[in-house]
Amino acid sequence: MFENIAAIFFDLDGTLVDSVPDLTAAVNVMLRQLGLPAREEAQVRAWVGNGMDNLIHRALTDDMAGRAEPELFARAKPLYKAAYADHISVYSELYPGAREGLAELRDAGFPMACVTNKPAEFALPLLEQLGIGHFFATVVGGECIPRPKPAPDALLLCAERLDVPIGRGLMVGDSLNDVGAARNAGCPVVCVPYGYNHGRDIREARPDAVIGSIAELFPLLSKAA
Repeated sequence: MFENIAAIFFDLDGTLVDSVPDLTAAVNVMLRQLGLPAREEAQVRAWVGNGMDNLIHRALTDDMAGRAEPELFARAKPLYKAAYADHISVYSELYPGAREGLAELRDAGFPMACVTNKPAEFALPLLEQLGIGHFFATVVGGECIPRPKPAPDALLLCAERLDVPIGRGLMVGDSLNDVGAARNAGCPVVCVPYGYNHGRDIREARPDAVIGSIAELFPLLSKAA
């Protein structure tokens, strides 16, 4: 299934970058401004992965399934966005092997896209500040498409922008949403086991392969060729 891969679509948070420390800092700035108690980094780590709005709701309610009152959410969202803009890459770090893996894939001629539920206004500076923005021909953020992952919209847009058939694209992610998006779009998916999947082993989602780091992706594709 990896023999004819012509382009690669990478998730961002939990796949390439551990961004939870900065997300936690932004959440707690927002909560402090609203007079609410701070949340622990471990809580935020379990809450991320479904986009900014869901993270804000969970932080406000201290509940994975929580939905804040509309008035409170309306006050909170701009506070969170301003706080996160100040914490894009203060504490965030690339996962081991991410930079090396991307460089090897670029040198092999694979066009790459970054596809994330994070708004592009935050994804683009994060990629640049961590020194990996130049690897990507395009970035598809959560606001670029009608429906976020696990809907196929973002992956289909990546394939369109990279001018490849969706079936020749490869999704690389860390979560059930990434696996679902790939299945819904009709492309294979490889996952890493260390990211944000709400505490569940990503193998339960049955991706086509699991690799220990992004540095293992090119050898996997080379073996299949």
